[in-house]
Amino acid sequence: MSDKPDSVHPGATPLGAPSTPRPPVRRDRRKVVKSCALLLAPLTMGLAACGTSGNSSSDPLASSPYDATDAVAVNAGADSQDVDPDKPLEVTAESGEDKITDVFATDGAGRVLPGELSADSKHWRSTGPLAAGVRYNLQVSTENDEGAPGRRTVHFKTKPKGKHLNVKLGPDNGTYGVGQPLTAELSRRVKSRKQREIIERALRVKSTPHVEGSWHWVNSKELHFRPRTYWPAHASITLTSALKGLKLHKGLYGGSATPVRMKTGDRIEAIADASSLVMNVKKNGRTVHSMPITTGKAGYETRNGIKVILAKESFVRMTSASIGASDFYDLPVYWATRLTDSGEYVHGAPWSVGSQGVSNTSHGCTGMSSGNARWFFENVRQGDIVQHVNTAGENMAPFGNGFGDWNLNWKQWRKGSTVNTAKYDDSGPADAARLRPEV
Repeated sequence: MSDKPDSVHPGATPLGAPSTPRPPVRRDRRKVVKSCALLLAPLTMGLAACGTSGNSSSDPLASSPYDATDAVAVNAGADSQDVDPDKPLEVTAESGEDKITDVFATDGAGRVLPGELSADSKHWRSTGPLAAGVRYNLQVSTENDEGAPGRRTVHFKTKPKGKHLNVKLGPDNGTYGVGQPLTAELSRRVKSRKQREIIERALRVKSTPHVEGSWHWVNSKELHFRPRTYWPAHASITLTSALKGLKLHKGLYGGSATPVRMKTGDRIEAIADASSLVMNVKKNGRTVHSMPITTGKAGYETRNGIKVILAKESFVRMTSASIGASDFYDLPVYWATRLTDSGEYVHGAPWSVGSQGVSNTSHGCTGMSSGNARWFFENVRQGDIVQHVNTAGENMAPFGNGFGDWNLNWKQWRKGSTVNTAKYDDSGPADAARLRPEV
């Protein structure tokens, strides 16, 4: 167990944590509430900066607030099920003897609704949009002319509206290698920087132990999240979305998403050197296996760079037609571990054993003996790292051909975030190549 705190990105309430503490009762909250209003609806971290909860008053009345139901009016009826989310929430002190001291409204996801109190403490109005189709809890604190505190609580639900932006979170629940990125695929294209920021802040990543990480917009419909360096071995990661009901623009609201719960296994890294023609496999920093290999020959050079294992296939039929090779082949291939969408594998190549460790003879894949390929197949998992060095091929693309995310340095990666940088690239990669094997 690590003694480091969990990490939550970006600004999310950790799963299982208590709800956001309620700000203190104050006579004049105009400036305080305005400062809180700068927070986006899904951003809940740091609310304690607005004050600490509790009331240290020794006045016995402070512990027994009167019922302020008749003292204040709310434009959302108690237990209403169809409050219009496009209209602001308003609270008004109806009695001349009462003043509003505090208003605190949260939805079921723990998001705080920002608002502003008038200078005379008689009227409060929300300054941020309500989420659609969600339940709210509203707590209003008052004070009469004798200094006695009052309290009114109202529960209501906003009606669902408009079209929805749904999010598919990935990967599937399970255990992965330390290189596995988290993904978020949107049902609609989002180009507005303001809308991207809302989405990014609503995607919450919790990791144990702590990591420094960031989202990166791959294109207008897809985001990836990765730490600064590989995930720690045997980490627990949870990805959730607080986007449901959030207004992105007129007529478009966030939809629901299924959470992801991911664990990492041992830190497995395979380094394939196309110059020495040896692959070394490391487990938690220690080399556990070395094996002779062959990589891509002239005209079919293997890509340089870091690749993340995408899948394991015990049998694949590989043909020259699948990649448009000029020399014909049609081969049954066993113990194939996929590295790219375009068909680069680590696999058994018994026909090239004489060349393994001697020369590069493949059509782009990393070939090895059947015994070594089976060992590799049985000792790696999806998300583990394979890095090719000293090849004459092009560099592995960061996106569009599997997970090349780790080929961007941290500064480059953070430039793809709307939260961590002032700039982002909307170009995105070209469509991923069709699945085809490169033997």
